[in-house]
Amino acid sequence: MFIPKLFTTLSGYSKRQFISDLTAGTIVGIVALPLAIAFAIASGVSPEKGLYTAIIAGFIISFLGGSRVQIGGPTGAFVVIVYGIVEKYGLNGLTIATIMAGFILILMGLAKLGGLIKYIPYPIITGFTSGIAVIIFSSQIKDFFGLQMDSVPSEFVEKWESYFLRFDQVNLHAFGIGALSLAIIFLWPRVNQKIPGSLIALIVSTCLVQFFGINIETIHSRFGDIPDSLPSPYFPTLSWSLIAGLVAPATTIALLAAIESLLSAVVADGMIGGRHRSNMELIAQGTANIFSPIFGGIPATGAIARTATNIKNGGRTPIAGIVHAAVLFLIMLLFGKWAGLIPLASLAAILIYVAYYMSERDAFVAVMKGPRSDVLVLLTTFFLTVFIDLTVAIEIGMILAAFLFMKQMADVTNIQILRSDIEDKEEMPDLNAVQKRFIPKGIEVFEINGPFFFGSVDKFHDTINFGSKGPKVLILRMRFVPYMDAGGLHALDEVRARCQKNKVFMLISDIHTQPLIAAEQSGFMKKMGEDHFFGNLDDALNFGRQLMGLTPVDSTGEFEATVARERKKQSEP
Repeated sequence: MFIPKLFTTLSGYSKRQFISDLTAGTIVGIVALPLAIAFAIASGVSPEKGLYTAIIAGFIISFLGGSRVQIGGPTGAFVVIVYGIVEKYGLNGLTIATIMAGFILILMGLAKLGGLIKYIPYPIITGFTSGIAVIIFSSQIKDFFGLQMDSVPSEFVEKWESYFLRFDQVNLHAFGIGALSLAIIFLWPRVNQKIPGSLIALIVSTCLVQFFGINIETIHSRFGDIPDSLPSPYFPTLSWSLIAGLVAPATTIALLAAIESLLSAVVADGMIGGRHRSNMELIAQGTANIFSPIFGGIPATGAIARTATNIKNGGRTPIAGIVHAAVLFLIMLLFGKWAGLIPLASLAAILIYVAYYMSERDAFVAVMKGPRSDVLVLLTTFFLTVFIDLTVAIEIGMILAAFLFMKQMADVTNIQILRSDIEDKEEMPDLNAVQKRFIPKGIEVFEINGPFFFGSVDKFHDTINFGSKGPKVLILRMRFVPYMDAGGLHALDEVRARCQKNKVFMLISDIHTQPLIAAEQSGFMKKMGEDHFFGNLDDALNFGRQLMGLTPVDSTGEFEATVARERKKQSEP
C-alpha cells in the first residue's frame, strides 16, 4: 500500500496518545542531538550537517514513512561511505550521490522491491556492520587520545600506523575527558533509564572543560560556530562524468538505507505488534535522501536505537518522529551556539560506545560457529569492509554468497538409478517407491532429487552415462524436482539426443508444474513428444513394457504375483 502510516494512524487519534508521542519525541530529539553531531564529524563533514539531516530527513521519514514508530536520521552505517565520497568527490559529489540514492530508493519502492531485502544473506549484513563498527572505532582514536595530527590517513593499516607513531604525544586531558565520558555512558543506565547517558556525558564533560579551562579541542575550535537556522536550498553542479563515477557509491547508499530502515521497521514491528509497509518506507527514505542534501544534510535512514527509544517512551504514531525533528530544530535555533563548547573527546567516546554496540559481537560469534560457507561470506565481507571498501565488500559478498548457495543446492541434488531389488529399510515405506514395482530388464529408472539447475548438470551427466550397451528404455522420474532452469532443460535435451542416437526410448514421469511449464515453453516437450510424459511411474513403466513388446502390468494387482510372473517370463529362453 502506498499510503503513509501517518494518514491511517490519525483516525481515532486521542489526546492521551498525543501526550505520549510528545514525550517520546522530545526524549528522542535530545538523544539524537549528540549522535547527529558525532556521525557528521565522523563522516568528514561539519557538525551542523548532522543536525540538518536529523531535522529534514527525520521529519520526511516520519511524515511519509510506512512505519508507525520509525525515527530517521544519520546513522553509523553511512560513516564509511560518506567519508570516502567526501574525500574523493567533495561535498558536491556527496550531494549528487545522496540525491541519486534517493531516486533509486523511490524506484525500489514503486517497483515493490521492499520484500526483496530479506534475501540479502545474514552473514553479509553481520559482516559489513561489524566492519563499519571497527572503522568507526578506529576513526575516533585521534580525538579520544587528543593526538596532534593534521590529517588522518583513510586506509585502515596506515591509520593505525600513524596512531602508533604518535602515541607518545597523548593529551592526558583529552584522554581523561574521553574516558570519563565513556564511563558515564556505560554506567548511567544503572542510575536512570529515561535520560540518555550520552547527554549526561556531554553536559558533564563540557562543564568540566569550561569551568577548569582545560585546553582541549572543542567543536568550536575545529569547526567554528554552529548555525542557528536551516540553510537555503543548494543545488549541486552536475556533469555526466561525475554522475557516472558516483553510480556505485549512490547504489551503496541506497542499499544501506533500505537495509537499515527495513531492519529497523521489522524490529519495531516486533516491539509494538504492528506491521510496516515496506514499499512506502522505501519511498519515504528516498524522498528524505533527496531533500536532505539540498538543505545541507547527508544520507539518512531509519535508526534502530532511536526507534527503540521512541517505542520505550510511549511513541506509537509518526507524530513522535515529527516532534523529534521539531525538538532538534528548536535546540539548534535556541542553543546551537552552546553546542560549540562540546569537547571532541566526549563525542569520540559516544562514537566508541556506538561502535561497541554496532559490532554485532554475539551475532558474529554465532555465524562463526555455523556452516563453513557462512563463515567464508562473513569473514570476506568483514575484511573487505575494513581493509578495502564497503561497496566492494557488499558486491563481493553477494556474489560469493550466491555461488556458495548454488553449490549447496547442487550438492543436495541427488541423481540415482533405481532398482526393484534394493531393500526398503525405511520405518515408514514409501508406497510410491520403485521397490514396490518390478522393473524388467532393458528398462532403467533414474530419479532426480532436488532443484535441477545448471549447478547440478555435471552430476546428472556423470550419473546417466551410457553408450551403445545402454538400456532400451530410460525413465527419468522427477517427483522431487521443484524447480528446473534453462541449464537443466539443456541437459535433458542432450540426453534426449543421445538416446535418439543410441535408439533408446526416453520417458519422463512425475514431473511437477514448474518444470513441466518450462519444458513446454522451451519447446523441449514438442521435441520429445507429449506422449513421452507421464503423471506417475506406473504409466511410464507400462508404456516402456509396450515399447519392448512386453505385457502391460495392472498396477492395482498384487505386487508379489506381478514380480513372480514377470521374472518367470524373463527367465524363459
